[in-house]
Parts: sequence; C-alpha cells; structure tokens
Amino acid sequence: MKVLIVKMSSMGDVVHTLPALTDALKARPDIVFDWCVEAAFAPLVRLHPGVRRVHEIRLRSWRKAPLSPATWRAAAALRRALRAERYDLVIDAQGLIKSALVARITGARVAGLDRTSAREPLAARFYGERHAIPRDRHAIDRLRLLFGEILGYRPDLATLDYGIAAPAEEGTNTVVLLHGTTWPSKRWSTANWIELARALVAEGLTPQLPHADAAEEAVARAVVAGAPGTVLLPRAPLGEMAGLIGRAAAVIGCDTGLTHLAAALDRPTLALFLSTKPGLTGVAGRRAAVLEATIACAPCRKRDCPLVPVGTVQPCVDTIPPSLVLDTINRLIGSAAS
Repeated sequence: MKVLIVKMSSMGDVVHTLPALTDALKARPDIVFDWCVEAAFAPLVRLHPGVRRVHEIRLRSWRKAPLSPATWRAAAALRRALRAERYDLVIDAQGLIKSALVARITGARVAGLDRTSAREPLAARFYGERHAIPRDRHAIDRLRLLFGEILGYRPDLATLDYGIAAPAEEGTNTVVLLHGTTWPSKRWSTANWIELARALVAEGLTPQLPHADAAEEAVARAVVAGAPGTVLLPRAPLGEMAGLIGRAAAVIGCDTGLTHLAAALDRPTLALFLSTKPGLTGVAGRRAAVLEATIACAPCRKRDCPLVPVGTVQPCVDTIPPSLVLDTINRLIGSAAS
C-alpha cells in the first residue's frame, strides 16, 4: 500500500507530523509513505528514514508569480509526478483548502479531518473520508489520532517518538541560541541574549548563533561582540542546521520552527514564549521545557507589541530574565547527563 502525506508547512507543523508517521510505520509496516512538502522544509522530512520519496512543492514562490510560465510548468510537473505514483491513499494532515486541493490532484482517495476539526472547515468537502478529532488536544496528539483513525490502529499517546536523529558528537559543549523568529513580538532582547551568552561562556560552554537574514545577522554579531567566546555561525541550509542542533549540548530558542526541531532531535531544549502561548502547538519532547512571559497582556498574539514603538523592547521580555533561562537550561543539561 502506498500512502502520500500532505503537510506542506510550516516548519513547526511539519515537525509535529513526524510522530504520527513513526506510529504508522510501527503499526502498519505494510505501508510505504511518501510526503508532499514545501521545498524549504524537504531536508527536514528527509531526516525521517520512513519517508521513501519527497515531493517538493513551491506554493509560496508560485503565489508571487501565478501567471508565470515557469510556475505553470512546475505545477504541471508536480501534478504528473503525483499522479504517476498511483497512491492508494492520501492523508491531508494540514486541513487547509490549499492542502486539500494538492491532495485531490493525485487522483487518489483522500482522507482528512471533518469540518468541525479542520483548521479551514471547507477543506473537508474535498475529502472522501473524514474524521472527527478533538480540537482541545496538542497538535501532535491530534495528528497521531488522525493517522490512527485512518489507518486502523490506536497510538500510544503516553510515548513520543519523532523518528528522526542528527549526527551525534560525544562531549560537545555548544549551546545553540535560536534568537531569530518571524514576529518581532516573539523576540527576546539583544541585551538579554548577550547576558545569557556571557553566563554560558563563564560556565565553559560555547554559545553558537545562527542567522537567516541580514537583520538576524546584525543581532548575532551584536551578541558575539558583547560576549567573547560566542561563535557566529555562517548561514546554513536546513539540513546543516539540523546537524548543528543535533550535536549541541543544549538549545535555547524563541517560538520558532528550529526550536521545535531541537525538541524533536531530543536535545535539551528551552523555548521562550513572549507574545504567543505554547498551549496546543508548543514544543514537546522528552527533554524540552518552556518559559512563558508572566505579564497581564501576554499572550497578546500580535505580530508587533501595541504598547511600545516598533523596534523597542516590549515589557514582556523582562519577565523572562537571563538568570531564569540559565538556571532552567542548566537543569535540563543536568538531567540529560544523569
């Protein structure tokens, strides 16, 4: 039996789907799984040994040039590739209209969430098989339950296995600081990162700062300048970042996809939540922890803090001091070593 998983984005959502795949492979070894995902996240999906083939889609770039001949050619090529596989079943694990449409172009039977469970209820109209999954469960559990309903088994939600691993390195003393994130309101302050990096260096650890664009590079360089012994990492594709994270002694990050990946790679991981709340989509892992802003207006769930001018440090940042972050990550590292 050949099954296609459609879960195209975002990074955190893709990570959250991995345990469902791991469950399915254990319960149904007769199934071969492929995956359709945004090209940017394809290296992440390829970390899972249970994925036979990855179909890369570029919806984000196609939307920028919908009438371009190149866009039409690429979309047609993807359609041909999906139909050529003759899948027995497609699982739309995203529950959006766009993912439902991609699932339908395969020509195969499509299963997904029902209208009361999907993020976009209209998407359910495109499925031949619909399942009701409680919305008050963590996203990881919802997907595990959905796969189990579709494929005929009951997942053991008391355990969690993402099924991925990055190259390990014994005795590493690096701590990856994931300071970058899409929303300004999710970012911890540069001053706090500097103070934390100094404290980590004082403990004999080596903070490493990645960056994805010029703005993040400016912050990383400021931290490196303010905390000697800190390392500025070169820009790296997702596959290389997974390796760096997988070799780290610990990872500290904001609410961003790479922080979810660190938890999935079973690194001691501490996630800092400011304007958002972990709730049903937070990091989950055997050695993962969360610190949330403790202020009346948090979580505001706004891209920019409405209380201060753009570019100014928002008040929720001060409720997660570097000393608390340091104590928490030290406990995680100590637990990992014991």
